[in-house]
Amino acid sequence: MGTVTKKNLIDHVSNLTGHKRHDVKDVIQTFLEQMIEELGHGNRLEFRDFGVFEIKRRAPRVAQNPRTLQPVAVPPKNTVKFKVGRLMKERLDDTHVSGSAAREMSVNGTDGSAALAIRPVRPRRVRETALE
Repeated sequence: MGTVTKKNLIDHVSNLTGHKRHDVKDVIQTFLEQMIEELGHGNRLEFRDFGVFEIKRRAPRVAQNPRTLQPVAVPPKNTVKFKVGRLMKERLDDTHVSGSAAREMSVNGTDGSAALAIRPVRPRRVRETALE
């Protein structure tokens, strides 16, 4: 697994579609700017089967400075929340449960969402360095 940059995505889409790289770059950049604009106006962005982007208001709270242990007031702020859509969820799910098996999964909420298995996180490899 690695990181795909905007440049990588532009090159890939350009190769897949046969459109000029410059045209693909303009479309992707305009799309991203429009997403920011819509979210900035408080609008919810819904892409069927892909997911939903929406603004979530975080309430003010009191945190603690880890160095001084003094309380610190954290002001309210807006964050972007992304809810994964059906196709993306299926693509990301390692087990890729089919239709009848999916209906047999236990339901964990009133919204009818299925309980998904959570994989344990693999520990990161730490490079050994000589201490001198």
